[in-house]
Amino acid sequence: MRSRILILYVFCFPWITVDAQFGGDNIFEFLNLTQSARTTALAGGLISVIDHDVALAYANPALLNESMNGDLTFNQNFHFAGITHGFFSYGKYLDRLDATAHIGVNYINYGTFDRADEFGNRQEQFDASSTAIALGAGKMINERIRLGVNLKLISSRLESYTSFGVGADLGATYVNPESRLTLGFVIKNVGAQITSYATARESFPFDIQLGLSKRFAHLPFRFSIVAHRLNDWNLRFDDDSLVTSNIFGEQVVESSGLSKFTDNFFRHFIFNGEFLLGKTENFRLRVGYNHLRRKELSVSTFRSLGGFSLGFGLKIKKFRIDYGVGYYHLAGGVNHISISTNLTEWRKKA
Repeated sequence: MRSRILILYVFCFPWITVDAQFGGDNIFEFLNLTQSARTTALAGGLISVIDHDVALAYANPALLNESMNGDLTFNQNFHFAGITHGFFSYGKYLDRLDATAHIGVNYINYGTFDRADEFGNRQEQFDASSTAIALGAGKMINERIRLGVNLKLISSRLESYTSFGVGADLGATYVNPESRLTLGFVIKNVGAQITSYATARESFPFDIQLGLSKRFAHLPFRFSIVAHRLNDWNLRFDDDSLVTSNIFGEQVVESSGLSKFTDNFFRHFIFNGEFLLGKTENFRLRVGYNHLRRKELSVSTFRSLGGFSLGFGLKIKKFRIDYGVGYYHLAGGVNHISISTNLTEWRKKA
């Protein structure tokens, strides 16, 4: 119960913050949760891969393309303390506009809570949840550049307190087929509260991201690098008495300005890769590393897999099944499952 209340405060109440973390500075923080098992397995960052996966459009609407026509995906994220988070979306190619549109629903349920008075006497229970409906479209403007936009309608409820907001994502991609290179750029969560929980209005979790994906010519592997939080340079919580650990679990005392600069620099990056196996690439292995996630939730005296993630994808007949696990803390990881299909494959041939 205590852990669930802490997570609820981080997602809903920006005035409740935790030292060494930046996750509760804004309203509607649930918008930054990974939307699919694929992105969970890739450490939460994938904005520069153009394929049939319509769930990617939630992170960057410029990834919308004709191959997503009829793609339907359901995703369930089993979070800590019984918190459930899900996302489903559908893509449609619009012939008249020569553009691809999608609709996505991102929701999180924090569970039930016991109301108590100042003496600790339990009263009735209440619940809390948040939902965002995303409507977006993407279009190719020339043979290498795509542009896209998402509009998000957001609602959040905690007991009798509610908040509504409107947000948007603006995205662009550049493709170089000769070098198998794709660049992605997105300005995420531009928006404002329409109504607030209390009298004061809070800011959105605004983020600027730049991504690069490269597919090797003679190896079934694609790696991606995503630079995030580019609008906020300093992501560190400096404490001279704090002993940290590197990715190998070795304790490190940061005393020089160079080591602090290097640590802060890499907190802006997510590294991941996919092995695309089989003639039709129906089996995929994934791995990722998020340095900011590792540093924010690491415990200096214990080793953990915090910041790392892994998973796989498998297509069986007309269904695609994906699994991802993301490790946030030594207490364990978050499991994510996705099931997708393309409705055009179910249509009977005339």
